[in-house]
Amino acid sequence: MRSDVDIAQEATLLPIAEVAAGLGLAEDDLEPFGRYKAKVRLDSLRGREARSGKLVLVTGTSPTPAGEGKTTVAVGLADALRRRDMSVALCLREPSLGPVFGIKGGAAGGGHSQVVPMVDINLHFTGDFHAITSAHSLLSALLDNHLQQGNLLDIDQRRITWKRAVDMNDRALRRTVVGLGGPGSGVPREDGFLITAASEVMAIFCLAADHEDLEERLGRIIVGYRRDRSPVTAAELEASGAMTLLLKDALAPNIVQTLEGTPAFIHGGPFANIAHGCNSLMATRAGLQLADVVVTEAGFGADLGAEKFFDIKCRVGGLEPEAAVVVATIRSLKMHGGVPRSELETEDVDAVRRGSGNLRKHVEIVERFGVPPIVALNRFPADTEAELLAAEEACAEIGVRVARAEGHAHGSDGMLELADAILGALAEGEANFAPLYPVDLPLAEKIETVAGEIYGADGVDFHAAARKSIDQLESIGLGDLPVCIAKTQYSLSDDPALLGRPEGFRITVREVTPSAGAGFVVAFSGNMLTMPGLPARPAAAGMSVTPDGRVVGLF
Repeated sequence: MRSDVDIAQEATLLPIAEVAAGLGLAEDDLEPFGRYKAKVRLDSLRGREARSGKLVLVTGTSPTPAGEGKTTVAVGLADALRRRDMSVALCLREPSLGPVFGIKGGAAGGGHSQVVPMVDINLHFTGDFHAITSAHSLLSALLDNHLQQGNLLDIDQRRITWKRAVDMNDRALRRTVVGLGGPGSGVPREDGFLITAASEVMAIFCLAADHEDLEERLGRIIVGYRRDRSPVTAAELEASGAMTLLLKDALAPNIVQTLEGTPAFIHGGPFANIAHGCNSLMATRAGLQLADVVVTEAGFGADLGAEKFFDIKCRVGGLEPEAAVVVATIRSLKMHGGVPRSELETEDVDAVRRGSGNLRKHVEIVERFGVPPIVALNRFPADTEAELLAAEEACAEIGVRVARAEGHAHGSDGMLELADAILGALAEGEANFAPLYPVDLPLAEKIETVAGEIYGADGVDFHAAARKSIDQLESIGLGDLPVCIAKTQYSLSDDPALLGRPEGFRITVREVTPSAGAGFVVAFSGNMLTMPGLPARPAAAGMSVTPDGRVVGLF
């Protein structure tokens, strides 16, 4: 079978102006980046009569090394809805270079359900990630320069919380020391790096409504604390204006296409296990303004990406999702049922039934927000009919609609069943969306609500440092923000080894930090890291460029 990159590079693409015209955009509305990608000018969206598109979320079960294929399903669904004569916009996150060269090897869909130009999207694209990294780095530089130039804000260098950022998996940078080399090289202090996708600048970028809102949010970033424990912000360092300048062009949504020519906005890329895991609000609103149906994706399972999409992004943006797809595979259900990865090619109907508990929990999570779910069984070649029927029976037992998805092998032809199920849900108008909790609850209660009602935990244990941080955040007026729980994506609990649908567990919150500019508070549970490392054999080891310029290994 041909690789994803081979399929993408052999495809015949439409000029991006022709793709954008399908959404009513003229050439003057675009800032082209070559023939096949462009940014949509923000002034072209202002004052345009809205189309009031319907919003469909794609989420999934707890991910496993077997793969679930949410992006592939999202792309194939958008193509299939277009085949049903709907005006469709696909909204996805931009891939981070770190995971592309680490484990994933690419994040633009797969097979015959991809967004293209795939190589560009997975690498430098239109430079948005670099702009975000630069804006983050500017704030870091201004902070250390302030210390060097006399520290008029009386910043306690032991309580600086702002780390540096780079868009690469590099565990050696998690903890560093800066300012070595004598008086002319700065003030020595402990520091560290996080990956750009975990930066608060990325979160702000993806929740900002416009340039003015972006600058105001950037100014609210808390970089550390004074000796009297009061917070110090980016605005006090006079950083927010220049940071906005670096992000000025990046804020415009990027438009590309699927292999079948469906318009796709790919913009922003926060992680869902340590941030809110959704593409930019700007891109989603553009899609809703220009199309009848917008298909978007949230990272990882419904316990992470979907919960944050509903409780953070929809709350901030006033979005009203109409339906959600919960992606599952027979392979992942078997892993949740106790089958090791090495035995996934062998039929095991009982394991599918055992692992279906995880699927049912994610369906319940979506229903908890008043959004009708449809299960998509993303089919792999080794799946047997008996296994597929077992998964469908598990869905029938809880009364959830289910459709088989074969977009990887067949493109939109393999996704029409799912598209029809979505159109049926939209026509029925069953959605009654509401966030999980009111924001005026105390922070600890909001964390406990998510842990209990979404993860199924029996309770939350807070470390003393976390309790102290909660008290401090509430004392400085941040208690009425939504919470963003950073935890493992591999389990409904905070223990990655607990697969399936675990019961009788508690989660532990060890640290609580503000993302005041983004507008949420982050609670770290388990052993979550904001700077990933590379695996024993990174995906980068298999990548190269042939003498004729053809990319290989970017699967």
